[in-house]
Amino acid sequence: METEGGITVRQALELPGLRGGLPEVLTCADRLDRMVRWVHAGEAPNIPALLKGGELLLTTGLGLGTRPAEQRAFIRRLADRGIAALVVELGPRFGRLPSAIVEAARTAGLPLVQLHREVPFVAVTEEIHTEIVNGHYALLRRAEEVHRRCTQAVLGGGGVPQVLGILADFAGNPVFLETPDGRLLFAAGPGTGPAGAGPLQVWEGLRGARAARAAPPAGAVLVEVPGGGPGTGSVRARLVLLAVSGSLLTVHRMAAERAAGILAVVLMQARQEEELAARGRGDFLTDLAEGRIAPGTPPRRPASWGSGRAEILCSRW
Repeated sequence: METEGGITVRQALELPGLRGGLPEVLTCADRLDRMVRWVHAGEAPNIPALLKGGELLLTTGLGLGTRPAEQRAFIRRLADRGIAALVVELGPRFGRLPSAIVEAARTAGLPLVQLHREVPFVAVTEEIHTEIVNGHYALLRRAEEVHRRCTQAVLGGGGVPQVLGILADFAGNPVFLETPDGRLLFAAGPGTGPAGAGPLQVWEGLRGARAARAAPPAGAVLVEVPGGGPGTGSVRARLVLLAVSGSLLTVHRMAAERAAGILAVVLMQARQEEELAARGRGDFLTDLAEGRIAPGTPPRRPASWGSGRAEILCSRW
Protein backbone atom coordinates (compact mmCIF):
# COMPACT_ATOMS: atom_id res chain seq x y z
CA MET A 1 0.00 0.00 0.00
CA GLU A 2 1.05 3.60 -0.55
CA THR A 3 2.11 5.24 2.69
CA GLU A 4 1.84 8.87 1.51
CA GLY A 5 5.44 9.62 2.32
CA GLY A 6 5.44 8.31 5.88
CA ILE A 7 5.82 4.94 7.52
CA THR A 8 3.29 2.53 8.99
CA VAL A 9 3.46 0.87 12.39
CA ARG A 10 4.09 -2.43 10.63
CA GLN A 11 7.03 -0.98 8.69
CA ALA A 12 8.45 0.59 11.84
CA LEU A 13 8.42 -2.77 13.60
CA GLU A 14 10.34 -4.28 10.70
CA LEU A 15 13.19 -1.79 10.93
CA PRO A 16 16.40 -3.05 12.60
CA GLY A 17 16.01 -0.84 15.68
CA LEU A 18 12.67 -2.27 16.83
CA ARG A 19 13.19 -5.69 15.30
CA GLY A 20 16.18 -6.11 17.60
CA GLY A 21 13.85 -5.77 20.56
CA LEU A 22 11.89 -8.89 19.51
CA PRO A 23 8.54 -7.08 19.23
CA GLU A 24 5.34 -8.95 20.05
CA VAL A 25 2.03 -7.45 18.94
CA LEU A 26 -0.51 -7.98 21.71
CA THR A 27 -3.54 -6.11 20.40
CA CYS A 28 -5.04 -4.79 17.16
CA ALA A 29 -2.72 -6.54 14.73
CA ASP A 30 -5.21 -5.57 12.03
CA ARG A 31 -4.42 -1.89 12.62
CA LEU A 32 -0.68 -1.95 12.04
CA ASP A 33 -1.10 -0.06 8.77
CA ARG A 34 -1.73 3.13 10.72
CA MET A 35 0.57 5.93 9.68
CA VAL A 36 3.28 7.03 12.11
CA ARG A 37 3.55 10.81 12.03
CA TRP A 38 6.35 11.01 14.58
CA VAL A 39 8.05 9.01 17.35
CA HIS A 40 8.06 10.04 21.00
CA ALA A 41 9.73 8.39 23.97
CA GLY A 42 8.72 9.21 27.52
CA GLU A 43 7.77 7.99 30.95
CA ALA A 44 5.78 10.89 32.42
CA PRO A 45 2.27 10.09 33.68
CA ASN A 46 0.92 13.16 31.85
CA ILE A 47 2.47 12.23 28.52
CA PRO A 48 -0.89 11.78 26.73
CA ALA A 49 -1.49 15.53 27.09
CA LEU A 50 1.81 16.20 25.27
CA LEU A 51 0.90 14.22 22.16
CA LYS A 52 -0.89 15.47 19.04
CA GLY A 53 -1.89 12.19 17.39
CA GLY A 54 -0.18 9.82 15.00
CA GLU A 55 2.82 9.23 17.27
CA LEU A 56 4.43 5.91 17.98
CA LEU A 57 5.08 6.08 21.75
CA LEU A 58 8.08 4.28 23.21
CA THR A 59 8.12 3.66 26.96
CA THR A 60 9.34 1.29 29.64
CA GLY A 61 6.01 1.71 31.43
CA LEU A 62 7.09 3.85 34.38
CA GLY A 63 4.26 6.31 33.74
CA LEU A 64 1.54 3.73 33.16
CA GLY A 65 0.52 3.61 36.81
CA THR A 66 0.57 0.87 39.41
CA ARG A 67 -3.15 0.17 39.84
CA PRO A 68 -5.38 -1.35 37.12
CA ALA A 69 -7.69 1.68 37.17
CA GLU A 70 -4.75 4.01 36.58
CA GLN A 71 -3.43 1.82 33.80
CA ARG A 72 -6.78 1.62 32.01
CA ALA A 73 -7.23 5.39 32.27
CA PHE A 74 -3.74 5.97 30.87
CA ILE A 75 -4.44 3.75 27.86
CA ARG A 76 -7.79 5.47 27.23
CA ARG A 77 -6.10 8.88 27.24
CA LEU A 78 -3.52 7.67 24.74
CA ALA A 79 -6.24 6.28 22.48
CA ASP A 80 -8.19 9.53 22.74
CA ARG A 81 -5.12 11.41 21.52
CA GLY A 82 -5.10 9.20 18.42
CA ILE A 83 -1.58 7.83 18.69
CA ALA A 84 -0.52 5.25 16.14
CA ALA A 85 0.71 2.60 18.61
CA LEU A 86 2.15 2.06 22.07
CA VAL A 87 5.44 0.16 22.35
CA VAL A 88 6.42 -0.96 25.86
CA GLU A 89 9.88 -2.33 26.60
CA LEU A 90 9.79 -5.08 29.21
CA GLY A 91 12.34 -4.86 32.00
CA PRO A 92 12.52 -3.56 35.58
CA ARG A 93 9.00 -2.08 35.49
CA PHE A 94 7.13 -4.92 33.79
CA GLY A 95 8.27 -8.49 33.30
CA ARG A 96 5.08 -8.87 31.27
CA LEU A 97 2.31 -6.38 30.60
CA PRO A 98 -0.63 -6.51 33.06
CA SER A 99 -3.94 -7.76 31.72
CA ALA A 100 -5.55 -4.39 32.55
CA ILE A 101 -3.27 -2.65 30.04
CA VAL A 102 -3.75 -5.29 27.37
CA GLU A 103 -7.53 -5.38 27.70
CA ALA A 104 -7.78 -1.58 27.78
CA ALA A 105 -5.73 -1.31 24.59
CA ARG A 106 -7.82 -3.97 22.89
CA THR A 107 -11.05 -2.23 23.91
CA ALA A 108 -9.76 1.16 22.75
CA GLY A 109 -8.53 -0.21 19.41
CA LEU A 110 -4.95 0.78 20.16
CA PRO A 111 -2.10 -1.35 18.78
CA LEU A 112 0.00 -2.48 21.74
CA VAL A 113 3.47 -3.95 21.28
CA GLN A 114 5.85 -5.29 23.90
CA LEU A 115 9.60 -5.57 23.39
CA HIS A 116 11.31 -8.59 24.94
CA ARG A 117 14.80 -7.13 24.67
CA GLU A 118 16.17 -3.71 25.53
CA VAL A 119 16.72 -1.33 22.62
CA PRO A 120 18.22 2.19 22.55
CA PHE A 121 15.20 4.46 22.15
CA VAL A 122 17.38 7.22 20.66
CA ALA A 123 18.53 4.95 17.84
CA VAL A 124 14.96 3.76 17.21
CA THR A 125 13.71 7.33 17.07
CA GLU A 126 16.43 8.44 14.66
CA GLU A 127 15.84 5.46 12.41
CA ILE A 128 12.08 5.96 12.12
CA HIS A 129 12.36 9.73 11.75
CA THR A 130 14.82 9.23 8.89
CA GLU A 131 12.30 7.01 7.12
CA ILE A 132 9.54 9.58 7.64
CA VAL A 133 11.64 12.45 6.30
CA ASN A 134 12.83 10.41 3.32
CA GLY A 135 9.25 9.47 2.54
CA HIS A 136 8.12 13.09 2.54
CA TYR A 137 11.06 14.03 0.33
CA ALA A 138 10.02 11.32 -2.12
CA LEU A 139 6.53 12.87 -2.24
CA LEU A 140 8.03 16.26 -3.00
CA ARG A 141 10.07 14.79 -5.86
CA ARG A 142 6.96 13.20 -7.38
CA ALA A 143 4.96 16.43 -7.10
CA GLU A 144 7.82 18.44 -8.56
CA GLU A 145 8.00 16.06 -11.53
CA VAL A 146 4.36 16.85 -12.30
CA HIS A 147 5.16 20.56 -12.01
CA ARG A 148 8.06 20.14 -14.43
CA ARG A 149 5.90 18.33 -16.98
CA CYS A 150 3.16 20.96 -16.73
CA THR A 151 5.71 23.74 -17.18
CA GLN A 152 7.17 22.06 -20.25
CA ALA A 153 3.69 21.62 -21.72
CA VAL A 154 2.92 25.33 -21.33
CA LEU A 155 6.30 26.42 -22.67
CA GLY A 156 5.68 24.14 -25.65
CA GLY A 157 2.48 25.99 -26.53
CA GLY A 158 0.03 23.99 -24.45
CA GLY A 159 -2.61 25.47 -22.20
CA VAL A 160 -5.15 24.53 -19.58
CA PRO A 161 -6.27 21.25 -21.25
CA GLN A 162 -2.70 19.95 -21.37
CA VAL A 163 -2.02 20.86 -17.72
CA LEU A 164 -5.25 19.22 -16.57
CA GLY A 165 -4.49 16.11 -18.65
CA ILE A 166 -1.08 15.70 -17.02
CA LEU A 167 -2.60 16.07 -13.56
CA ALA A 168 -5.45 13.65 -14.35
CA ASP A 169 -3.01 11.00 -15.58
CA PHE A 170 -0.92 11.40 -12.44
CA ALA A 171 -3.89 11.18 -10.08
CA GLY A 172 -5.66 8.47 -12.08
CA ASN A 173 -8.88 10.44 -11.61
CA PRO A 174 -10.79 13.18 -13.44
CA VAL A 175 -9.72 16.78 -12.94
CA PHE A 176 -11.82 19.91 -13.41
CA LEU A 177 -11.30 23.63 -13.56
CA GLU A 178 -14.24 25.62 -12.23
CA THR A 179 -15.04 29.25 -11.70
CA PRO A 180 -15.09 30.35 -8.04
CA ASP A 181 -18.88 29.92 -8.02
CA GLY A 182 -18.65 26.37 -9.37
CA ARG A 183 -19.31 26.69 -13.12
CA LEU A 184 -17.29 24.24 -15.20
CA LEU A 185 -14.54 25.65 -17.42
CA PHE A 186 -12.46 22.62 -18.41
CA ALA A 187 -12.46 18.89 -17.69
CA ALA A 188 -9.89 16.14 -18.22
CA GLY A 189 -9.85 12.43 -17.51
CA PRO A 190 -6.93 10.04 -17.09
CA GLY A 191 -5.68 8.53 -20.30
CA THR A 192 -5.13 5.15 -18.70
CA GLY A 193 -7.09 2.93 -16.35
CA PRO A 194 -10.47 1.20 -16.54
CA ALA A 195 -12.98 2.58 -19.00
CA GLY A 196 -15.93 4.37 -17.49
CA ALA A 197 -17.88 7.57 -17.61
CA GLY A 198 -16.20 10.54 -19.26
CA PRO A 199 -15.12 13.52 -17.14
CA LEU A 200 -18.11 15.61 -18.21
CA GLN A 201 -20.49 12.87 -17.13
CA VAL A 202 -18.67 12.62 -13.82
CA TRP A 203 -18.90 16.35 -13.28
CA GLU A 204 -22.60 16.42 -14.07
CA GLY A 205 -23.22 13.51 -11.71
CA LEU A 206 -21.05 14.63 -8.79
CA ARG A 207 -20.62 18.38 -9.22
CA GLY A 208 -23.37 19.59 -11.55
CA ALA A 209 -25.93 20.39 -8.86
CA ARG A 210 -25.41 23.65 -6.99
CA ALA A 211 -25.54 21.86 -3.62
CA ALA A 212 -22.82 19.44 -4.74
CA ARG A 213 -20.59 22.32 -5.79
CA ALA A 214 -20.95 23.91 -2.37
CA ALA A 215 -20.14 20.66 -0.55
CA PRO A 216 -17.64 18.53 -2.52
CA PRO A 217 -17.83 14.73 -2.36
CA ALA A 218 -15.83 12.91 0.27
CA GLY A 219 -12.22 12.37 -0.73
CA ALA A 220 -12.17 15.21 -3.27
CA VAL A 221 -9.27 17.65 -3.53
CA LEU A 222 -10.03 21.35 -4.05
CA VAL A 223 -7.23 23.83 -4.72
CA GLU A 224 -7.76 27.52 -5.40
CA VAL A 225 -6.12 29.08 -8.44
CA PRO A 226 -5.00 32.60 -7.44
CA GLY A 227 -6.32 35.46 -9.52
CA GLY A 228 -3.56 37.99 -9.12
CA GLY A 229 -6.02 40.66 -8.02
CA PRO A 230 -5.83 42.92 -4.96
CA GLY A 231 -5.86 41.22 -1.60
CA THR A 232 -4.86 37.73 -0.54
CA GLY A 233 -8.35 36.33 -1.15
CA SER A 234 -8.36 36.91 -4.90
CA VAL A 235 -9.32 33.64 -6.62
CA ARG A 236 -9.55 33.23 -10.38
CA ALA A 237 -10.64 29.61 -10.51
CA ARG A 238 -10.78 26.37 -8.57
CA LEU A 239 -9.03 23.12 -9.38
CA VAL A 240 -11.06 20.04 -8.42
CA LEU A 241 -9.93 16.41 -8.32
CA LEU A 242 -12.62 13.81 -7.71
CA ALA A 243 -11.89 10.36 -6.28
CA VAL A 244 -13.66 8.23 -8.90
CA SER A 245 -11.20 5.50 -9.90
CA GLY A 246 -9.20 5.48 -6.68
CA SER A 247 -8.35 7.42 -3.54
CA LEU A 248 -6.66 10.80 -3.75
CA LEU A 249 -3.54 10.97 -1.61
CA THR A 250 -1.34 13.67 -0.15
CA VAL A 251 0.95 13.59 -3.17
CA HIS A 252 -2.01 14.32 -5.46
CA ARG A 253 -2.88 17.43 -3.46
CA MET A 254 0.75 18.52 -3.56
CA ALA A 255 0.81 18.11 -7.35
CA ALA A 256 -2.49 19.99 -7.68
CA GLU A 257 -1.14 22.89 -5.64
CA ARG A 258 1.85 23.17 -7.96
CA ALA A 259 -0.33 22.87 -11.06
CA ALA A 260 -2.57 25.64 -9.71
CA GLY A 261 0.34 28.07 -9.84
CA ILE A 262 0.93 27.26 -13.50
CA LEU A 263 -2.78 27.56 -14.29
CA ALA A 264 -2.84 30.99 -12.65
CA VAL A 265 -0.20 32.21 -15.09
CA VAL A 266 -1.96 30.65 -18.09
CA LEU A 267 -5.32 32.17 -17.15
CA MET A 268 -3.81 35.57 -16.47
CA GLN A 269 -2.10 35.52 -19.86
CA ALA A 270 -5.36 34.51 -21.52
CA ARG A 271 -7.17 37.41 -19.88
CA GLN A 272 -4.47 39.85 -20.99
CA GLU A 273 -4.59 38.51 -24.55
CA GLU A 274 -8.35 38.94 -24.64
CA GLU A 275 -8.07 42.52 -23.36
CA LEU A 276 -5.48 43.32 -26.04
CA ALA A 277 -7.67 41.74 -28.69
CA ALA A 278 -10.67 43.79 -27.53
CA ARG A 279 -8.57 46.95 -27.54
CA GLY A 280 -7.33 46.16 -31.04
CA ARG A 281 -10.88 45.66 -32.30
CA GLY A 282 -11.93 48.92 -30.67
CA ASP A 283 -9.06 50.83 -32.27
CA PHE A 284 -9.96 49.41 -35.68
CA LEU A 285 -13.59 50.50 -35.34
CA THR A 286 -12.53 53.96 -34.19
CA ASP A 287 -10.19 54.37 -37.17
CA LEU A 288 -12.92 53.16 -39.50
CA ALA A 289 -15.49 55.59 -38.07
CA GLU A 290 -13.08 58.53 -38.30
CA GLY A 291 -12.14 57.73 -41.90
CA ARG A 292 -8.56 56.66 -41.29
CA ILE A 293 -9.32 53.22 -42.79
CA ALA A 294 -11.18 52.70 -46.04
CA PRO A 295 -14.45 50.77 -45.81
CA GLY A 296 -14.02 47.12 -46.74
CA THR A 297 -10.46 46.90 -45.38
CA PRO A 298 -10.21 43.72 -43.28
CA PRO A 299 -9.09 44.26 -39.71
CA ARG A 300 -5.51 43.34 -39.03
CA ARG A 301 -5.17 40.71 -36.31
CA PRO A 302 -2.00 41.32 -34.30
CA ALA A 303 -0.27 38.37 -32.71
CA SER A 304 -1.05 39.91 -29.34
CA TRP A 305 -4.76 39.35 -29.92
CA GLY A 306 -4.27 35.84 -28.66
CA SER A 307 -5.49 32.44 -29.71
CA GLY A 308 -8.92 30.96 -29.88
CA ARG A 309 -8.14 29.06 -26.69
CA ALA A 310 -7.75 32.31 -24.77
CA GLU A 311 -11.00 33.69 -26.16
CA ILE A 312 -12.87 30.55 -25.18
CA LEU A 313 -11.37 30.75 -21.70
CA CYS A 314 -12.37 34.33 -21.14
CA SER A 315 -15.82 33.96 -22.63
CA ARG A 316 -16.69 31.38 -19.98
CA TRP A 317 -15.86 33.43 -16.89
